[in-house]
Amino acid sequence: MFLLPSETERFGLAALEAMASGVPVISSNTGGIPEVNKHGISGFLSNVGDIEDMSKNAIHILKDEKVLAMFKEQSKEEARNFDIHAIVPYYESIYKQALANCLSI
Repeated sequence: MFLLPSETERFGLAALEAMASGVPVISSNTGGIPEVNKHGISGFLSNVGDIEDMSKNAIHILKDEKVLAMFKEQSKEEARNFDIHAIVPYYESIYKQALANCLSI
């Protein structure tokens, strides 16, 4: 279990690294974290400062081996969405579109 109770976070790289290792994430619902940590899939999101909700969610995952195993696998699967082979072509298409827009002006 990885806990990320940040008040602000631009992306959530630490959460992504945990997920890539098959570790479920309990985090704040702030900044870019929800893009990485999918609520109910790779872990849970709670409002900033809601430690009680974070605790409840962590216990929900940890109290049942089957639930924990499911979240571990789903965490790895979600992290694969940010694999270099998935992200680089995405960024390349954005750059090509931006360049095409600049050339058409």
